[in-house]
Amino acid sequence: MKTARQLLAEKAIDNILSVTPQASVYQALQVLAEKNIGALLVMEENHLVGIFSERDYARKVILMGKTSAGTPVSEIMTRKLLCVPPTATVDECMAIMSEKRIRHLPVLDGDKVLGVLSIGDLVREIIEEQKFTIAQLEHYIHS
Repeated sequence: MKTARQLLAEKAIDNILSVTPQASVYQALQVLAEKNIGALLVMEENHLVGIFSERDYARKVILMGKTSAGTPVSEIMTRKLLCVPPTATVDECMAIMSEKRIRHLPVLDGDKVLGVLSIGDLVREIIEEQKFTIAQLEHYIHS
């Protein structure tokens, strides 16, 4: 079973996508759209202070009558973060995400942010593991 560190290495993303707490929600939405992603880390001086997601936008801006351009990310970001160490397994990450109903899981080595795993990353890995297991079983049966 792969670890969070191994999954991040396979994603081959050179930089961690983030915004500052002072950025406007509109600016954060622009990054989400440009990068075709569903969440951004909120970082201040290389420290993780929150996460901003499409869900935050839908529930805390649109439904509360705020404007995207006039609302700072710090006002609506999720502050209570669930994070995993780089040694967490795919199964451990999936269990956390399923139980807590979250779609993005930051990976931290101490205070250093290594990246973010999405539910899609985990599902893809689980499917690959299942394909491998099936191929091994088919090989075993036919030999």
